[in-house]
Amino acid sequence: MKIFIFRLGHRISRDHRISSHCGLVARAFGADGIVYSGEKDQSLLDSVRNVSKQWGGKFEVSYEKDWRRFIKNWKGRMVHLTVYGMPVQEKIGEIEKSKEDLLVVIGGEKVPPEVYKLADWNISVTSQPHSEIAALSIFLDRLWKGGELYKIFLKARKRILPQERGKKVVRK
Repeated sequence: MKIFIFRLGHRISRDHRISSHCGLVARAFGADGIVYSGEKDQSLLDSVRNVSKQWGGKFEVSYEKDWRRFIKNWKGRMVHLTVYGMPVQEKIGEIEKSKEDLLVVIGGEKVPPEVYKLADWNISVTSQPHSEIAALSIFLDRLWKGGELYKIFLKARKRILPQERGKKVVRK
């Protein structure tokens, strides 16, 4: 199963940092790629691609102008992370059983009602207002059962050596 994140409605003037963090979390927590919609932001795409280049692993980053077409043409199942969905802890087992590729939609601006209808699952994390970054990280961690925390990123130019104190980065 491949997992792609779809960041809906990126706005350059408001969302650059949030959207880049969505890409970083998606990569670090085991997704295969992220697709952005909304305003095209080449610096956002380049930034996330550069992290993958420096820190390793295979991670796809792209932009899609027409979110409706992209979602409707998706071959696989779709999870929409929303405060208004069913609790992740109640539905994650059902989602895990699907062996089809998975598109995880996270909103930026107000999510159109059509997204809720197109989703196979509308999933919430806590049913309280919070960040899409938090929801994405918790969802992926639940999906992988913590296995993503042991992922090794191949072809990394940089690697952190864990330590109690201090910072040690190995460069190749």
